[in-house]
Amino acid sequence: MPTPKPSSPAGHSFPLNRRQFLTRSATLAGTAALWAALGNRSWAATAGAASDAPETPNINFGMIALTDCSPIVIAHEKGLFKKYGINSTVTKGANWAAIRDNLSTGSIQATHMLLGMPLASTMGLAGSPKKPMVIPWLLNRNGQAITLKAEWKGKVGADPKALKPFVDQANKLGEPLTFAQTFPPGTHAMWIRYYLAAGGVNPDKDISLITVPPPQMVANMKIGKMDGFCVGEPWNARSINDNIGFTAVTTQDIWKDHPEKVCAFTEEFAEKNPKTVKAVLKALHEASVWLDDLANRPEQCDIVSKATYINCQKEIILGRLQGKLDYGDGRKTDDQFYMHFSKRNCNYPQAKYAKWFLSQYRRWGMVTGTPDYEGVAKRVMRADLYEEAMKEIGYAHGGADTSAETLFDGITFDPANPEAYATGFAVKNLKG
Repeated sequence: MPTPKPSSPAGHSFPLNRRQFLTRSATLAGTAALWAALGNRSWAATAGAASDAPETPNINFGMIALTDCSPIVIAHEKGLFKKYGINSTVTKGANWAAIRDNLSTGSIQATHMLLGMPLASTMGLAGSPKKPMVIPWLLNRNGQAITLKAEWKGKVGADPKALKPFVDQANKLGEPLTFAQTFPPGTHAMWIRYYLAAGGVNPDKDISLITVPPPQMVANMKIGKMDGFCVGEPWNARSINDNIGFTAVTTQDIWKDHPEKVCAFTEEFAEKNPKTVKAVLKALHEASVWLDDLANRPEQCDIVSKATYINCQKEIILGRLQGKLDYGDGRKTDDQFYMHFSKRNCNYPQAKYAKWFLSQYRRWGMVTGTPDYEGVAKRVMRADLYEEAMKEIGYAHGGADTSAETLFDGITFDPANPEAYATGFAVKNLKG
């Protein structure tokens, strides 16, 4: 009796001839490919529905040649934007007005920016076309200074009252002193206004206050076009290195741990691209933590000193980043409030900071009547985007801060009553 042939699971007998084998293999392969395709399509659809991928992955970042552009540059150079799905390009702007205009028109989508600029653009004040902008991230604290011409060494320093006799004498001669800031409603404008006014000098009546782009400050003082300026680093340190000026006071001397630059977007872009914004913030967080390790600061300077970014010798940039503060007039100190990028809840977009800037706009007549402190602060300072991004990466931030702030003149800013603060100064130019 013949032995029965074994059966395959499909009921086919073995052995198969060559044609049967090839036909069978092709059928099985086709079936497997079909199921794989269906499975992949299903996975892709599911992944797409739940994806955190940026809506707009190609982002051109604006920046100005200042040390506090570092978080954006480091996130770009070290591939941190790429890690979160952002294909980054970094473009250096000629001045702050160009940065504002490029953000408004969409040729850049995110930018290094003075804190006051998104406020001014949202409100349409001080010559800024009305274009709502948002701040979901503060890039740094501290790290700016007021530089005065070298001939005042030993005569004027941290106390601005020493400057008033020079201002008065110049006015008697009909030759008002000239000081520079970088953008009318920006941070440097507010710091130099605050410093001068604390010494009894009205910045709108007693001196000439002009606008000069940061990298051009040193050259303009060198040819005698101005008597002092306020700018970010490294241009204050550069003026000392070039023997044309000295640091009268740092901005952290005026206000310890004050807010400085921000990463800004137009409101329209942020509303349409929340995942993109959050991806940018996640990359900036990693860059900022890296920057606050002082062991990394020499490498930071190697990178940001390049011509494509700051275009300044790395040795000039490094000193003040390490807290080695030489004022250039004989005073030297280990600065405990050097520029930082992450620690002490640096990056949280605090509403109270917007209110402080609005109080100064009110003080100096940049707005008519009482501004909408609460409304503007809530619209521009987007803590919701910051908190969502940090939650997604498991970072525990310090949260909102509503505490009062006291500056070097002993006057306290209460964010619960910014209008009383704005109108209470002895030196002011209220409008309406």
